[in-house]
Amino acid sequence: MKPELFDIVELLVNLPEFQQSLGTQGTIVECHAPNHFEVEFSNEAGETIALCVLSPQQFIVVWQAQSNLYTVLNPESLSQLDLATAIDRRFADLGKFELPETPRDAMRAAPNFDAE
Repeated sequence: MKPELFDIVELLVNLPEFQQSLGTQGTIVECHAPNHFEVEFSNEAGETIALCVLSPQQFIVVWQAQSNLYTVLNPESLSQLDLATAIDRRFADLGKFELPETPRDAMRAAPNFDAE
């Protein structure tokens, strides 16, 4: 799926030079050749807070303007990034760390609804 004008995109990378982080959503406002897109990020008041030229490797399309559909309905968009990679990228700025394993009690027996 090729990104188009007015599609809503979500960042797959941090852009510290623009104060934008992974997961931030913006709108494609200009398509430059080849494979460069100007994306506008705005605040809740609709004011532009950043305007950046990005390559398709830096974002995924989450809403298609032409079809008026969220791309989660489109299996093509789901294959762009696997969950483990998305989680790694989301927490990359925190550095490497391991979570301790949580001890758990044994599973209890399933209830028997047939017993009287």
